[in-house]
Amino acid sequence: MAGCFALLSSIPAVAWDGTNSNTGSSVEIDRGQLVRSGRSIEVYDSTEGYKEYDIDSIRRSGRTVEIDATDSATGESTTLEMDDD
Repeated sequence: MAGCFALLSSIPAVAWDGTNSNTGSSVEIDRGQLVRSGRSIEVYDSTEGYKEYDIDSIRRSGRTVEIDATDSATGESTTLEMDDD
């Protein structure tokens, strides 16, 4: 049993991949973050590094989930288009 736990604990966490529609850069939301309207999340942006966003709304659109959010530091609004896999 301890061997199974050791094996499972070495599996890397999966991130939720997507694109920042304003900049076109790739983004990732780490597993374990609660993504809900009114909450804040940390997002890794391939061009700007880690950023914090306040979630304004979430909607499903075809094969993507669109997250309308506001950059906590700058107040700039953006849409994160996340893969719905």
